[in-house]
Amino acid sequence: MAAMQARSFATAGFGVLQIDLFGCGDSSGEFREARWDIWKQDLLAAKEWIEDRTKAPISLWGLRLGALLALDFAKSSPPGIHGIILWQPVTSGESFITQFLRLQLANEMLTGDQKKKGSTSVLRNALAEGKTLEVAGYELDPELAATIDGLKAADLAVRGTCIHWFEMVTEEGRALPPSTKKTVDAWGQQDIDVHMHLVTCLPFWATQEISECSQLIAATTEAYAGHDE
Repeated sequence: MAAMQARSFATAGFGVLQIDLFGCGDSSGEFREARWDIWKQDLLAAKEWIEDRTKAPISLWGLRLGALLALDFAKSSPPGIHGIILWQPVTSGESFITQFLRLQLANEMLTGDQKKKGSTSVLRNALAEGKTLEVAGYELDPELAATIDGLKAADLAVRGTCIHWFEMVTEEGRALPPSTKKTVDAWGQQDIDVHMHLVTCLPFWATQEISECSQLIAATTEAYAGHDE
């Protein structure tokens, strides 16, 4: 989906730089070595790389946890981000970590490992003790988990930047999830320039098979092609 959207942006005249964060994809390092601040440094390096080559306005685009990272980076970095695209952003780092830890519990149930009778609270206690946990094949460092745990989208309102938020729903007419509405309402009270887009789409980031959503590609390109900048 990211590659499809990048090609659509390119066709519309936008240059796109896709990066693998440290410890992810084809980048250097292992996931257990990843830290939130390192990822923000990756974004800074990408931003500076673009600035060295063009004077065009720079926008950020992120999916799920990457959207939360984009907001945190834009809020804590010097001015220079002209727009942000959020695809189904994580609104609570705490909820995200809890859901991630549940993957390990589900795996233990499927494998019938009776020796590992745990809960998310047990796993959280292990992280609090400084232990690295292996979840779904990834080694989660306690420092990274603690940083994500403390993040909330509602606290990452970015002023002076046009934000396009794309929320995927499985059926037309569905209302915004409560957590999303709460965040958008909080931003509205701060006069944040946020534009909500509801798109009927399967959660392609979570499906076992490769899933595509042409509606999201079209909606994102249309919204940003009409962006003043």
